[in-house]
Amino acid sequence: QVQLVESGGGLVPAGGSLRLSCAASGRTFSSSSMGWFRQAPGKEREFVAAVTWGGGSTDYADSVKGRFTISRDNAKNTVYLRMNSLKPEDTAVYYCAAGALRLSALHYDYSYWGQGTQVTVSS
Repeated sequence: QVQLVESGGGLVPAGGSLRLSCAASGRTFSSSSMGWFRQAPGKEREFVAAVTWGGGSTDYADSVKGRFTISRDNAKNTVYLRMNSLKPEDTAVYYCAAGALRLSALHYDYSYWGQGTQVTVSS
């Protein structure tokens, strides 16, 4: 059974930082892309960042470029999202996704999803 478990969310003031982690179990994802999406109350789920299996290529939503960094450790089957200079508009539930065959910003390209971790940025 494949499981993705996110951690690292919490409450931070604007300008603060957090690092989210997503640990995968049940299979390895060393040959597929992994990503992060987020969903704010009353809004649709949106793409945040993605990374290829080797970590050599990444993609970011325009709203987080220059502030967020995605990385992965295939030995640990874990993907990370480092979030700096957080803004109140970054408040959302953040979801880890895995299993995409290419670097993708499209949620339907991902086969596996975590349960999400709440990130709240206070103004």
